[in-house]
Amino acid sequence: MKKTFLALIATCTFFYSCTENIDSIINEKEVDRIERILASDAMEGRRTFTPGIDKAADFIASDFKNSKLEFFGDNDSYFQHITMIKATANEVSGMFGKESLSTSNVVANTTAAEIKIESLKDYTVVVINKEDKFFQKVFPLTRKSENIIVLIDEAHTKNFARMPRLVGRAKFPSKVSQVFILTKNLKATSINLHIKNTITEQKLKNVVGVIPGKSKKDEYVVFGGHYDHLGIGKPDKNKDSIYNGANDDASGTTGVMMLAKYFNKIKDNERTLVFVAFTAEEIGGFGSKYFSKQLNPDKVMAMFNIEMIGTESKWGTNSAYITGFERSDMGKILQKNLSGSKFRFEPDPYPKQNLFYRSDNATLAALGVPAHTIATAKMDEKPNHEPNYHKQSDEIETLDMNNMAEIIKAIALSSKTIISGVDTPTRVTLPKQ
Repeated sequence: MKKTFLALIATCTFFYSCTENIDSIINEKEVDRIERILASDAMEGRRTFTPGIDKAADFIASDFKNSKLEFFGDNDSYFQHITMIKATANEVSGMFGKESLSTSNVVANTTAAEIKIESLKDYTVVVINKEDKFFQKVFPLTRKSENIIVLIDEAHTKNFARMPRLVGRAKFPSKVSQVFILTKNLKATSINLHIKNTITEQKLKNVVGVIPGKSKKDEYVVFGGHYDHLGIGKPDKNKDSIYNGANDDASGTTGVMMLAKYFNKIKDNERTLVFVAFTAEEIGGFGSKYFSKQLNPDKVMAMFNIEMIGTESKWGTNSAYITGFERSDMGKILQKNLSGSKFRFEPDPYPKQNLFYRSDNATLAALGVPAHTIATAKMDEKPNHEPNYHKQSDEIETLDMNNMAEIIKAIALSSKTIISGVDTPTRVTLPKQ
């Protein structure tokens, strides 16, 4: 009885002291300040490879500096530089069986300056028949780490025309090439193909800051969110052409920045805390993929990915959901740490949307890290779907700044026993894809 009573007193004292300290650091006014800068028209929608996203990166780095974070690893700044390669075909020639090959019927997913194929034996050959669902077969192939030749029935000519845009974006340097051929004869076996590409380097950067741990310095807890968005498009009905991305994901980035400031003020972390604003989530998650290679996943104890927390969840204010809740016990730990508070974290109510695999937590989760996304966005099927998702209307006026500040506080409070080393979430196990 005495132990239980003392535990209850300790819990109440913990929440009182944390709440008292946290309110002066994480509050509606500060959330509003950061959001208004990240989601402003001056950032031009924060699209990758544009001046707008560079402005956003500079702002985040400046805030990390004001929060007195340290640099990550051997970096000499808060920027984690990433080199991407864009290969543009300027010459395609050759024969497939009796058919001539050109840019009209050949598309390559590659970063090579030149491709020469004189035999099919060095490539895995995949056939897409007339009755196949085109993109359901193509998308998985573009993610494979092997040389592939894909023979595509001419019935898919219309979808094939979209291939240059699908595979022509900049990507990580790789020795792997995938070649897609639109053909009348799916059974031809002879090939002589020569592709010459123009190679362009394109630069990206994550923004990363660190608070070193004390007794468990070599164990890491990551707080992340992506700061890129969709940029500028065609004007909508309100003549607005800028995708400001206030909720997606300036809100998550704001959360990361606020948590960095808070934890460096209270300095009670036994484990090392890493705060990262990821780039290029919207075009393939390249920022988080690169970041995941810079850490030993066995040393990453947990990852909090913050994505779209600017609107009320389906349960109302002071609530959010955790994707992949059942894949580790991290969610239960967070719920336990929020017991007795006004905050509420629930399992993802939208399992059909596969949200666990659709954000920057996915790369670390695939390596076994208990990496989960915390979000509030309503991702039902229409008509209850988040109304401003990937639209020019995703602007700061649509957000609830006070509730957003409360969600960020909840993340800080729920993480306490993990950053202190008291709790270690179980590793994630993923089903075979």
